[in-house]
Amino acid sequence: MKVPDRVLVVGGVAAGMSAASQIRRRNPKTRVTVFERGNYISYGACGMPYNIEDPEREIEDLVVLTAEQARQKRGIDLRLQHEAKELDLDRGTLTVIDLDSGSQTQEPFDALVIATGARAIRLPLDGFDLPGVEVLRNLNDGSAIKDILKGDPKNAVIVGAGYIGMEMAHVLTERGLSVTVLEKQPQLLPGWHEDTVAVVTETLINHGVEIHSGATVKAAEAGSDGRVAAVLTDDGRFDADLVVVAAGVRPNVELAIAGGLRIGDTGAIWVNQQQQTSHEAVWSAGDCTEAYHRVLRRNAWIPLGTTANKQGRIAGANVLGLGQRFPGIVGTAGFVVFDLEVARSGLSEDHARTEGFDPIAVTIRQRSRAHGYPGGVPIQVRLIADRETGLLLGGEIVGVEGAALRINTLATALAAHMTVADLQSLDLVYAPPFASVWDPLLVAANQLIKKVGG
Repeated sequence: MKVPDRVLVVGGVAAGMSAASQIRRRNPKTRVTVFERGNYISYGACGMPYNIEDPEREIEDLVVLTAEQARQKRGIDLRLQHEAKELDLDRGTLTVIDLDSGSQTQEPFDALVIATGARAIRLPLDGFDLPGVEVLRNLNDGSAIKDILKGDPKNAVIVGAGYIGMEMAHVLTERGLSVTVLEKQPQLLPGWHEDTVAVVTETLINHGVEIHSGATVKAAEAGSDGRVAAVLTDDGRFDADLVVVAAGVRPNVELAIAGGLRIGDTGAIWVNQQQQTSHEAVWSAGDCTEAYHRVLRRNAWIPLGTTANKQGRIAGANVLGLGQRFPGIVGTAGFVVFDLEVARSGLSEDHARTEGFDPIAVTIRQRSRAHGYPGGVPIQVRLIADRETGLLLGGEIVGVEGAALRINTLATALAAHMTVADLQSLDLVYAPPFASVWDPLLVAANQLIKKVGG
């Protein structure tokens, strides 16, 4: 493979800058141009809720690499406020618009990396374009919410009870607002098991958060000042000086579709494990892109920053013909809500069943420290496996102490295609300050193995 002379990268956050930096580091002679339609690059979007919690911090504290650092230290031709509009693969050109001047150019390339990310879902309902109705996807969104909080709002409504919804319920309560969470599904955290949801729900209620599951949002209502004042639902009217819509995200695939690239069954851009798309000169990475799922053994779409960074590095290396492979994901995620750690990895029971498995599961509760050692608190573990083979399929862990990082053991087991028996035999740490003789994961494995094989 001939090393490309000029590479274009569309998107300058996690995946895009990882790819660009990898190319420049490995082959400084390759010219790399990054087009980013926003005004920030390389920021920790997952840290925005915690930044918002602290009124003294600037949102720019989340920037890991500045534009000048990318240009001066890494030699990347970075162009902010530039949006890629058209992709002509036959001619090998990308049409780019300078959003500041409105001028349009056609940029030739030898290789292209698409890292266009994902966008927050906005509700197409009356009033949801009012001032005070926000999403939380990029630093501009975070800045807008912080500005609203400077005005001392009293009531917040969060629409959606996924990760962002839970984190923002915590953050806005800590900022002194009265918080209401609206979720159209019958329970919070759709897709999570009811045992986990029950613990999270109890924590939210204990901290004064009002919860309405199964509520259909109809509209937002303006006040006399033209800003949002309330959210209207089939379950009533809820006062709101601030509305955060946390209804999920969608991959930005319009450029890929216009260029004729293959879109996967998930709706995100299809790639192989080298991050190459259906065109030999185009790679893709990040939240716009599918990733190989090690449990499912096929592509899935689970957009997370850690995946984006890893995929970007692989894409950048393979643009140069290095033949690296992204091993895949197992769907590991976690969040904090007040003093509670919540984490999961792998498949849920319902998902496992739709994939043709015969899932079995157990939920156990075990103290985080050895009996008699002060300070231990309950940890709840739910493990899922295939009944016939005992293959581990997934799990959830929730607790005040030691819950989130324990999911990493399960994630490793899933990546290695371990069985319940394999997990049961792991030599996990035992010391009274950290765990009892039987770690909570081992207790769960002991219980689950009794169900294996019928």
